Amino acid sequence: MNTEMLRHAISPGWIGVLFAVVLGAATLEGLVRQFVLHQAYDWRAYFVSLADAVGRRAFDAVSFSIAAPLLLWAHAHRLTDIPLDTSAQWLMLFVSHELIYYLYHRSAHRVRWFWATHAVHHSPNDLTLATALRLGWTGKIAGNAVFFVPLVWVGFSPVAVFATLAVNLLYQFWLHTTWIPKLGPLEWVFNTPSHHRVHHASNPEYLDCNYGGVLIVFDRLFGSFVEERDDIVPRYGLTTPLRSYNPLWIAIHEWVHMAQDVWAARSLSELRRAVLAPPSTRG
Repeated sequence: MNTEMLRHAISPGWIGVLFAVVLGAATLEGLVRQFVLHQAYDWRAYFVSLADAVGRRAFDAVSFSIAAPLLLWAHAHRLTDIPLDTSAQWLMLFVSHELIYYLYHRSAHRVRWFWATHAVHHSPNDLTLATALRLGWTGKIAGNAVFFVPLVWVGFSPVAVFATLAVNLLYQFWLHTTWIPKLGPLEWVFNTPSHHRVHHASNPEYLDCNYGGVLIVFDRLFGSFVEERDDIVPRYGLTTPLRSYNPLWIAIHEWVHMAQDVWAARSLSELRRAVLAPPSTRG
């Protein structure tokens, strides 16, 4: 698959089809849980996640990525062109992208500036397929794409880089479940629902771990892997639970809290902590 084929694959038509499939699966899960399994299902949270997805598309259309100039610079000054004509080149992009995504995701939990957007994804107090739709509105203005600049600079096409990111996020959709058990040997290499349940849990034993996208190998290599335990049931949501169903407040609540801490800062050290230190509270 070359770049032109990728452009066709990520056309608005195909994106619309994929969104319909994802939304259909999330809806079906809710219906089965409520009417077949007779379990409680938070439909208000479902519609908030849908509103977040729609709002993100609208906000992206009118906002500007602060990482865009750096991406343009990296592409203009790229070291070479990597054509992606062979399986080896695609594998190199995939593995490199997984490492970059791991670094981004870990930073999104450990640097408050990036957490302000990512907190939205962790705000639901239950883990459902609809949770995967809730990614926040402020990723572009936070500059999340800056993490992927090195891939563009070494010679990967920006289209290929961000198409790979889209595939990465699409893979993670099915991980947001409580009803898929551990998957045996696959648990050693791939990110699975079990690993992602731990990632979304707010129990002290489970905080800030399992950052992988498709793979879990970098968590194992860099010491951030935590296995799901039978004796500790995951408790989902932020450590300070967010009870609001207001999509706007959910999108900006951590930015507001950070702004309050910036306003209250009385030194450069306090200012740096307010923006860059690990978040002291999750909500």
